[in-house]
Amino acid sequence: MRRLPLKILTVLAVLLVAALVYGSWRNPERDTLDAAARAGAPGSFVTLPHGVTHYELAGPDTGRLVVLVHGFSVPYYIWDPTVRGLTDAGYRVLRYDLFGRGYSDRPNVDYDGTIYDDQLDALLDSLAVTTPIDLVGLSFGGFVTAHYAASHRDRVRTLTLVDPMSGRPTLPGYLRLPVIGPWLWQVMDVPGMADGQMTDFLHPENYPTWVEQYRPQMRYRGFGRALLSTIANATTTDVDSLYAGVAKTGIPVLLFWGKQDQTVPFRFSEVVLRNIPSAEFVPVDSAGHVAHIEQAALVNARLTAFLEAHPGSGG
Repeated sequence: MRRLPLKILTVLAVLLVAALVYGSWRNPERDTLDAAARAGAPGSFVTLPHGVTHYELAGPDTGRLVVLVHGFSVPYYIWDPTVRGLTDAGYRVLRYDLFGRGYSDRPNVDYDGTIYDDQLDALLDSLAVTTPIDLVGLSFGGFVTAHYAASHRDRVRTLTLVDPMSGRPTLPGYLRLPVIGPWLWQVMDVPGMADGQMTDFLHPENYPTWVEQYRPQMRYRGFGRALLSTIANATTTDVDSLYAGVAKTGIPVLLFWGKQDQTVPFRFSEVVLRNIPSAEFVPVDSAGHVAHIEQAALVNARLTAFLEAHPGSGG
């Protein structure tokens, strides 16, 4: 009887070691994101109050500034077709990696509306942007841009949403557990995120390099933590209030939605339109969640026409 506790402790110790070994094997985060890791990366970097932000400016210096905000986890390269379309039309384009993604830092903070507001505001200040911007948000970037537009009306001329977040995500209870939840997320969910991106496309076979393009950011510590915090905070978002807040500003809104979107299904467009009834709505056929990629010519043409129709200075 006296030896039983020792046996139990031994079993627990073995299980703990096995869990640590398994977690280390499964966890893709093995490197620190620092200057050496960023060497050779495209674009530019600036140190903001919450950390280093990776960004790119393209197009003529005198062009009207359009700011592109990516979605939940795919970094700024997701905007490649849009950047080409806008710069060819004479626009100046700024895109950047949200904190926790791509080559931007992964600060250990709550990934809520405030952190994203602060990042964009500080980035614009660092680039001495003083005129209103045309803001474009994709998927979760719809939350980021809508939140920013409602909070910084004087800095936004127009808002364009592409298949934006329009409902509260769910987070299983076990992922909310201290220590255990983040560990399970890191070893069960994070490793498969690159492969999971293919469901955003109606025709994933047309994008054979997409998964491998995503993987590099997964190497750097803090990636999974940032995404888990993002989901946890998003579960508390009242999307009706979010978009109603945009409507109150009077900012012109353009809404694109892929008709075959399986990530944020087309029916959720009703949420945005109910709260922003003045929005110009463009349903996009033969497109999944990334309509701006799968139907780039159509989206670019409608986006530039919308911008041209709203030349006002904002504010």
